[in-house]
Amino acid sequence: MRIHLTSVFVDDQARALRFYTEILGFTKKHDVPLGGTDRWLTVVSPEDPDGTELLLEPAGHPAARTYRDALVADGIPLAQFAVDDVRAEHERLSALGVRFVQDPTEMGPVTTAVLDDTCGNLIQIATQPR
Repeated sequence: MRIHLTSVFVDDQARALRFYTEILGFTKKHDVPLGGTDRWLTVVSPEDPDGTELLLEPAGHPAARTYRDALVADGIPLAQFAVDDVRAEHERLSALGVRFVQDPTEMGPVTTAVLDDTCGNLIQIATQPR
């Protein structure tokens, strides 16, 4: 068994696609209209195009909004992405205008930072020792 797909709830799929591809560097994998304005919209790591997909899922359901908003209010990231060097990625993303709610912080052997994805979520980036 392996993880094939996970999702983040987003306020605006077009804005999310721009952020996750143009800023974070993911690659669009699927973009299938579902009727209305919603789409089955996934991105993947360019380093693993056949790996786990991230669904940029519309946050229209009231339960999704309540859950996501509660996490943000408590400062809890919805997802975590691995990066080779948190400090370098923090610098790169900050230069692109990304707002961080937690600067790089060493937590034992792991270094983390938390950013606002502009679509209603907090996302943690982390570097673990090799």
